[in-house]
Amino acid sequence: MIGLPPEAGWFARRTVAELAGALRDGRSSPGGLVERALAEASRLEGLNAFVTVDGGGARGAAERAGRELAAGLDRGPLHGIPIAVKDVVDTAGLRTTMGSRHHADRVPEQDAECVRRLRAAGAVIVGKTTTHEFAFGPTGDRSLNGATRNPYGDGRLAGGSSSGSAAAVAAGIVPLAVGTDTGGSVRIPAACCGIVALKPTLGAVPSDGVFPVSSSLDTVGPMARTAEDCLLLWNALAGREAPDPDVSGVRVGWVAPDAVHPVDPRVTAAARAMLEPLPVRDVAVPDIARLRWAYTAIQSGEVHRLHAGRMAAAPELYDAEVLARLRAAGRITAEDTATARELRERVRRAVTALFGRFELLAMPTVPVVAPPLGARTLALNGTPVDVRAALLAYTSPWSVLGLPAVSLPAALVDGLPAGLQLIARPGAERLLLAAARRLTKTTSTTPAQP
Repeated sequence: MIGLPPEAGWFARRTVAELAGALRDGRSSPGGLVERALAEASRLEGLNAFVTVDGGGARGAAERAGRELAAGLDRGPLHGIPIAVKDVVDTAGLRTTMGSRHHADRVPEQDAECVRRLRAAGAVIVGKTTTHEFAFGPTGDRSLNGATRNPYGDGRLAGGSSSGSAAAVAAGIVPLAVGTDTGGSVRIPAACCGIVALKPTLGAVPSDGVFPVSSSLDTVGPMARTAEDCLLLWNALAGREAPDPDVSGVRVGWVAPDAVHPVDPRVTAAARAMLEPLPVRDVAVPDIARLRWAYTAIQSGEVHRLHAGRMAAAPELYDAEVLARLRAAGRITAEDTATARELRERVRRAVTALFGRFELLAMPTVPVVAPPLGARTLALNGTPVDVRAALLAYTSPWSVLGLPAVSLPAALVDGLPAGLQLIARPGAERLLLAAARRLTKTTSTTPAQP
């Protein structure tokens, strides 16, 4: 693992397995863990990772978890563990705003299915995390409650749209968080904030109760400091466990990042170096650079239809940048969308053939480290590039193909995290997390009594 951010909180030094062990041998309690999380959320409030911190609800859930564990009812490794949930995911009785003035006071009556699964596993929800408005943006700095700040650099973007979830985990406010990913929204902030995040296969986790961006692309994914912790959260979200796959013979195809978008060579070097324990060969994916356009074309029609009525009725309630992007989405034609779908199927056939030779594909998660807050252009290899296009360049192609992918921290570049992305065939989430576990090193520590 890479080094911790400067003001890292208590949970940044403890794994879920260690926390769970301390709960069961009496060195800790669910209530004690919740108080730690609430204290860290208050201390690190300046990160703007949370929209709502639910102290009362978390304390009540922790008390129930403690009673259950004491009575011998053990719901599994997440029982009594604090967790944060992105603010586009419904939580019964707890404000869910989508980061927008349109829903500033919305309180859902029912849990999203993924939240129901978390509660069934005994996880304790401590609050809702900041999201780019309507989860429609990769920067994480356009939200009802302002920009999320990167724990590794106060003047840097956290990435989006699951910005608050990534920052909360990276900073050690909570050990786990839930995000959503349409074109990169768990992987981009994971790379920018130096954590692990999994974008699953489309449909692997039900999206009931999750506000949509693009229904044919949206997914719900786990975010954690380590691959081991990410797997524990994935088991709860997926609703099942399975044996870990053997990754000793895994073959990796390296997709040249500069064939897709200009890249900081230090990011490329950091990501490629992470793969040294595995056999790696260079591969070419036909038309991969055009998949970014295909993603935009397919997503645009869906997101524009979703927001058309709201834009007509109350455009002033949107962030100006988000509104402009939604209006631009309306200019995509039906012919564009049809062409994009044809392109997707052609590239999908080529990638399916590659998975006959390789178990995993790999490339950096994003081509740069976290840009400055508010930046919309930056110089990359002496050439100006659009920040939003750069952040989405390496994640959106795999989203439009419907493939699972994981981002894991590779190294620090100028003190900021750079990420490696692994991609697999549909349904191979556990293979991705097993490979991520092999490629990362975790420092084991024993939690003190809270």
